[in-house]
Amino acid sequence: MSEQRKIKLGAFLMTPGHHVAAWRFPGAEASEVLNLKFYKRLAQTAERGKFDMLFLADGYSVSDKYPEAIAQTVTVRPEPITLLSALAAVTDHVGLAATVSTTYNEPYHVARKFASLDHLSGGRAAWNVVTSANPDEAHNFNKEAHLLHSLRYERAEEFLNVVTGLWDSWEDDAFLYDKDNAAFADRSKLHPLHHKGEWFSVKGPLNVARPVQGYPVVIQAGSSEPGKELAARTAEVIFTAWQTLEEAQHFYSDVKGRLAKYGRSPDDLKIMPGVFPIIGRTEAEAEEKKALLEQLIPVEAGVSLLSQLISVDLSPYPVDGPLPDLPDLAEINGGKTRFTLLKDLAEREQLTIRQLYQRIAGARGHREIKGTPVQIADQLEEWFRGGAADGFNIMPPYLPGGLEEFVDLVVPELQRRGLFRTEYSGTTLRDHLGLRRPEHPAAFTYTASQATS
Repeated sequence: MSEQRKIKLGAFLMTPGHHVAAWRFPGAEASEVLNLKFYKRLAQTAERGKFDMLFLADGYSVSDKYPEAIAQTVTVRPEPITLLSALAAVTDHVGLAATVSTTYNEPYHVARKFASLDHLSGGRAAWNVVTSANPDEAHNFNKEAHLLHSLRYERAEEFLNVVTGLWDSWEDDAFLYDKDNAAFADRSKLHPLHHKGEWFSVKGPLNVARPVQGYPVVIQAGSSEPGKELAARTAEVIFTAWQTLEEAQHFYSDVKGRLAKYGRSPDDLKIMPGVFPIIGRTEAEAEEKKALLEQLIPVEAGVSLLSQLISVDLSPYPVDGPLPDLPDLAEINGGKTRFTLLKDLAEREQLTIRQLYQRIAGARGHREIKGTPVQIADQLEEWFRGGAADGFNIMPPYLPGGLEEFVDLVVPELQRRGLFRTEYSGTTLRDHLGLRRPEHPAAFTYTASQATS
């Protein structure tokens, strides 16, 4: 391993923790899920741990298919761009990443919000591009049905092209602030988009200067075939979910192997699988935490979570029986990769519905690891050195304790092994991740004209 290659870490903050029963866990601050002081504490903990970024997921619905689960689970959280803008004021280094769907937003809104966040944070913004897997969201946006999976990706690709085009509305040095000559900006360095496509018609330009990072870092989470291809062309970070080293290695080599045809190198894309760590000062303590979390899951909440992730209503079936016969993958209009992962896990280990929801109630199909800080570090190092990951999106089981344990116990062990930074060496999220800053297209035009003159 080269001296320069270090593990990348994201703090995936699902409050008050990733486990479906996290809010019932001793020490979890369940009543603080809309309290800015709580998020400030979490963000500053992540920054104290030298994390590359913190990440907020998002969704646009509260499902009413499982009424009991609404009462038993956390269904409220702040809008992420609003929250990250506030956290930009109380942090200095940690990146600020948020999910925004391309299915239920407009490109101009998204381009403007992330460009603004990038300026307000000094170059620390990142956009997790998703197409929305939850069909319930359609009913909150004047639609009767969720857009088909293939069409969601077609829309997403055009959406992303429009957003990046809007970020290029102004050249980097377009603003002069010349009071004496009444020249605030150089109009020749303004580039309206004039986009007309299958899904969008957007004239532009954006009324925000080009982002500090050129573009905020572009993250994707899809691992389906269309998702992998879109990521190979456009993504700079992939959040993904795998259970085994072999699966993760295959995905890693597959996606990295697609980059060359788009003129990209393997270092242009960081692959960061989700990891759900249960940490104990002893193995017995870690096991006790896991057992307690499982005991705290209400049955309805567990079945509801599994039903949503697998895109099949499991409530009519015996909880201590096997999964019913599931539809073919082609019939699934939710998350196809997660459906396959959970179906394969249940079949491989012969799990009942209860056993399966207990397995995924925290990690939600991501990798669960448990043990002492040394054992946690061992498992992360194996995947990092073994060609399965460039880093990890850490999913604390409960908050704030789960994040504080990782920062105070696991990070020092990774640092001791030379696997993780001891100080930030740059100011932007691109600096942290080792990603190049995109040049404005006008720079290439200028260079080409110079070459032919």
